[in-house]
Amino acid sequence: RLFDLDPDLLPLFQYNCKQFASPQECLSAPEFLDHIRKVMLVIDAAVSHLENLSCLEKYLCNLGKKHQAVGVKVESFSTVGESLLYMLEKCLGAAFSPDVEEAWSKLYGAVVKAMRRGWETLPEGD
Repeated sequence: RLFDLDPDLLPLFQYNCKQFASPQECLSAPEFLDHIRKVMLVIDAAVSHLENLSCLEKYLCNLGKKHQAVGVKVESFSTVGESLLYMLEKCLGAAFSPDVEEAWSKLYGAVVKAMRRGWETLPEGD
């Protein structure tokens, strides 16, 4: 869904300096699948620390800095969030109620807000 929503994101996923010719080639790459696992670990950490997301602040801020360094635009996180909600809706079916959607949107929004602070902070020593 991600590349359907924004095909311009494809060039951001380069592993070992390899450009993917198509979304399908990227989606089947072991490195991309590893990246998705990492994204899901971040989501899992956020769910696990739902009552105290601030304990993930430094980690998420640094994660934001890493994404900025490789050329990810803050706006791209909206597309990722839309893709996440789409996946949850497809997996949960009727259980994906408006309340569930709102809860996931708020959680994802909090994660992105913390990551955005990585764009806003200067490296130490500057």
